[in-house]
Amino acid sequence: MGSNYRDAGVDYDVLDQAKRETLSLARQTSSYPNYIGAKVDESSFGESASLVDLGGQKLGFVIECLGTKSMIAKNYFDLSGEDRFFDIAYDAVAAVVNDLICVGALPVMVNAYFATGSADFYLEPYAGSLAKGWQAACSDAYAAWGGGESPTLAGLIEKDGVELAGSAIGKVPDDVLPLSGSRLEPGDEIVILSSSGMHTNGASLARKIASTLENSYLEQLPSGTSFGSALLEKSLIYVDIVRELMTETNILHYASHITGHGIRKIMRADRELTYRIAKLPPVPEVLQFMAQRESMSDFDAYATLNMGAGFALYVKAGMGDAVCEVAASHGKEAVVAGIVEEGQKRIIVEPLDIVYDEKELLIR
Repeated sequence: MGSNYRDAGVDYDVLDQAKRETLSLARQTSSYPNYIGAKVDESSFGESASLVDLGGQKLGFVIECLGTKSMIAKNYFDLSGEDRFFDIAYDAVAAVVNDLICVGALPVMVNAYFATGSADFYLEPYAGSLAKGWQAACSDAYAAWGGGESPTLAGLIEKDGVELAGSAIGKVPDDVLPLSGSRLEPGDEIVILSSSGMHTNGASLARKIASTLENSYLEQLPSGTSFGSALLEKSLIYVDIVRELMTETNILHYASHITGHGIRKIMRADRELTYRIAKLPPVPEVLQFMAQRESMSDFDAYATLNMGAGFALYVKAGMGDAVCEVAASHGKEAVVAGIVEEGQKRIIVEPLDIVYDEKELLIR
């Protein structure tokens, strides 16, 4: 048996069960905004972001966190002296805005959450890099940085540690439908936008692997890049592509941010449809290394890490190549990976001879 995320302390079966139970409670509150003329879009519950209609304006809201990748940045700094805190701040914003655009809401404002174990964190030479990375990511997402919160949580967070998270509001462009699973149609093409590396999913597994390496995060990969440096390659932000496509009526039907659960997120929509994948993007070296080091099967690796797939766009039949051209115009690699078909809810990954059925993604 290959390794999986559970071995690193992240059990999606437990987490997903908790999310499903929480979601049922959340639904019981959805009518309360009606008294001010706002209407919650309950179909967005269980998506990467939620939607509300306020006076005809469709607004999206999301909150996300970086996870334990900040621990990698700190350990790598201690070993190498290289400051990569700019990159992890960028990662945190990417996690937020890439979730937001899954419902077609383009970022308007992003708020930051920097929690530290001691105020002395801000005396460290790398502390200023967080603000610079956050600002740069907001700029790339066409969003204002509106403020945030910076609590000191002594005893909860290590003295030299930092937890990064953020929230954002976004707006669906006027006269454009939000992205929704209800808009998916058999024949839609699935375009996968490539990732730059680990992004923000898999840090717990990466830390576990580093603890087993002779040189820890300084272990060299075959290319000569250190394991730590490759892990800290900042995430890609896909707002520019979705922003352009949202202005074209009815081309883009749905979107999924490929993070936790890996390629299983292809079937995130609450629909009985089959997703046939005929082509996959290249796998970044660092993810190949992690999968090989842990003797992960293809089934486990692609169900855990992004394995080169950063974001999925589901577009009108015949438009896949044009969408890839849009991605290329923004400096991002993309591939027409497959097609949506009628049938039971599952993903057929033909290049790997793998099938994930609906029980492999129970997040609703």
